[in-house]
Amino acid sequence: MELGFGLPVSGSWATPRNIRAIATRADELGYATLWTFQRLLVAEAVPLGPQYASVLDPIAALGFAAAVTDRIRLGTAVFNMPFSSPALLGKQLATVDVLSNGRLDAGLGLGWSEDEFVAVGSDYAQRGQRAEDFVACLKQVWGADPVEYDGPFYRVPKSSVLPKPVQSAPPILLGGAAPAALDRVGRIADGWISSSRTDLAAIGEAVTRIKSSARDAGRDPESLSYVCRGVVVVGERKGPLSGSFDEIRGDLHELAEQGLTETFLDLNFDPAIGNPNADPAESVRRANELLDEFASGL
Repeated sequence: MELGFGLPVSGSWATPRNIRAIATRADELGYATLWTFQRLLVAEAVPLGPQYASVLDPIAALGFAAAVTDRIRLGTAVFNMPFSSPALLGKQLATVDVLSNGRLDAGLGLGWSEDEFVAVGSDYAQRGQRAEDFVACLKQVWGADPVEYDGPFYRVPKSSVLPKPVQSAPPILLGGAAPAALDRVGRIADGWISSSRTDLAAIGEAVTRIKSSARDAGRDPESLSYVCRGVVVVGERKGPLSGSFDEIRGDLHELAEQGLTETFLDLNFDPAIGNPNADPAESVRRANELLDEFASGL
């Protein structure tokens, strides 16, 4: 199982200096990937945790990280498809792929905050059907010109869409936890990304379902990626990926045994770090400590 790391994108430590420092250190140490996530807003009617209070745009942050790294892959975990269109997002992601020389992993989701749907003028209904059409259109946008697509929800008139990604097509990984979402991964995606709220003790059940769906679709389930967002909290043991470094190391071993191909260590969801009121210097110190601790296993 490979290890990745969450870029500092949430709260007080989400600064250019800290993104550069964490990204370059992870690149030098041999980590596989760097990841961002998306939060547009926090509605006053539905308060959320501090990790959502101030979050950098995921694609812009990856573009910055691309400029300061050489080897490590860069991923969104996740960008919500209903907040954009396949043509626009395809252009943005292709740009990151070009600027990173082919190092992008496109993690995409459906979104869950109805207030964000209102803010972007998108329809909360039929998200699943829209996602299937979105992915099909996105693949066309990245394909050979002229691009032409006419689906149930999205259209692209016969057009030239340049530049193309450096990769023939960046891997598309989908989020989601509902049975229908997991089945969709097996049918149409290159992999799956778990959410911050996934029960890690039972995450293998999701992997098993995706593999079954892939086989039913005539695909090789072993060719897919199974990525865990590892919400790490160093200190008191309160569940998987919390506690001492040795306890967390044991949890990573368990995740590998459940079929995960990658876990990325994400400190943004530690309320003492991904928080506008946290001490950014202390957050970076703890991140570097974590990076160094697990580098020996890479």
